[in-house]
Amino acid sequence: MLDRTYGYVRVSTKGQKEDRQLVAMREFSVPEEHIVVEKQSGKDFERPAYCQLVQALESGDVLVVKSIDRLGRNYKEILEQWAGLTKERGIAVVVLDMPLLDTRADRDLTGVLVADIVLQILSYVAQTERDFIRQRQAEGIAAAKAKGIRFGRKRLQMPEPFEELAEEWWHGRISAVQAGKELGISRTTFKQRAEEWCFAEGLGQQPRPALKS
Repeated sequence: MLDRTYGYVRVSTKGQKEDRQLVAMREFSVPEEHIVVEKQSGKDFERPAYCQLVQALESGDVLVVKSIDRLGRNYKEILEQWAGLTKERGIAVVVLDMPLLDTRADRDLTGVLVADIVLQILSYVAQTERDFIRQRQAEGIAAAKAKGIRFGRKRLQMPEPFEELAEEWWHGRISAVQAGKELGISRTTFKQRAEEWCFAEGLGQQPRPALKS
């Protein structure tokens, strides 16, 4: 059986368009009938279309995604997916936005090794940034308390769709105004909390377009 190439496209919010991802798949020559589109949150991997596609893949097949965040919500999940596909099942993965992340059979051993190293470095940087943020927050709170500053009421708990909207905003797919309206909070509150969440989840280490206000 000839090796097959599949494309996975995911959009996370109502009204979000998958056009750019579809164009990228077609430019990479992924067969139209092998492009799987899913409109569901990336919060977890209980996504029927993704799971069905992964189960159908065989050793030697190629899975193409537009960006690395299509594989997971954070680098822990991405690393798990990457290892499961490439090392355990022999499926190649191609990330169009990051050419170094390409493990197809025609790549030499060095190319595959570079892809693994790049992914590990991204994961390490993301974890380091999360640890740094936690340390900085703890130091800031301690310094404020030492000065006698009292902290106000507990911070507002973000509604359930917050994480997926923060991810979409970080990648420039929606504006903070749109996200705030959907959550019922102000644009300023959303931007502040979304930036904190994105860095804590490792998204802050990914290349990003100019953010929408």
